[in-house]
Amino acid sequence: MHFKIEIDREDDGRWLAEVPELPGVMTYGKSRDEAMAHVQALALRVLADRLDHAETAPDPLNVTFKAA
Repeated sequence: MHFKIEIDREDDGRWLAEVPELPGVMTYGKSRDEAMAHVQALALRVLADRLDHAETAPDPLNVTFKAA
């Protein structure tokens, strides 16, 4: 699974990071690196929840993130 991270800086200086392929996976950070770390952690939690509830195939996962 390959996920693209979209990242932007808000007018107030905060960084916003989002994984468009996973609805609701969007986080803020004080820095670009912090926003990237938070959004990756949230995406992994969402994927783990989907596995727990059999919403994703149980095949072994290989997850990759790439900043856009």
